[in-house]
Amino acid sequence: MNSQTSLPQKCSYLPDCLSILTFIDPYFSANITSQYDELSQYGFRRSGEYIYRPNCQGCDACISVRIPVQNFTSGRGQKRIWKKNQDLTVSIVAPMFEEEHFELYCRYMQARHQENDEHTPESYLRFLTSYWSRTVFYEFRLEKELLAVAVVDHVKNGLSAVYTFFDPDYSERSLGTFAIMWQIEECKRLHRNWLYLGYWVKNCQKMNYKTNYKPLEFYYQGKWLNKI
Repeated sequence: MNSQTSLPQKCSYLPDCLSILTFIDPYFSANITSQYDELSQYGFRRSGEYIYRPNCQGCDACISVRIPVQNFTSGRGQKRIWKKNQDLTVSIVAPMFEEEHFELYCRYMQARHQENDEHTPESYLRFLTSYWSRTVFYEFRLEKELLAVAVVDHVKNGLSAVYTFFDPDYSERSLGTFAIMWQIEECKRLHRNWLYLGYWVKNCQKMNYKTNYKPLEFYYQGKWLNKI
């Protein structure tokens, strides 16, 4: 397994910090898909074709989290969101470029992240997909109207929520929450044990939503823990 370390760059979660990543280059591995299955259990994530994990000197703020789906208990607000969105249909589609998906993605990025960057079909696919991963796109539709897309990797023991984008005009539906809850149910249907949610950072407000899913397991100092 060929791992490399990135140069320090501004942290996207903690603006006063620098970020360093350890990443696996898929082009130097003959078994990258099975390695991803294994590494997902040790706090690694996928971005595009690369598998990575934060490796910042003197900082362990980025903590990988996952939901043990068989033990998940929805809260009162989550139950309301689940009920509100039962008129949506969900379909599995291949991780390929679709103009409808791309237009929704650009609208979401502009509305939710105030991004003025020019996104291209190439940069969009490079961010969300890879040639080696078992990735699917889940479409959430209200009749024929596309409201959300959840990009999900299938790993050996679970699902990994890579990214979800949705129509900002339907904020009252809490589509991000509904997408996670739907993936929890999909894990159960597939007899998988965990839904991986990526990294949680205690002092990053935009990451706080992940602790709303209980129980939540934290990968800390080489072990999955129920709390830290």
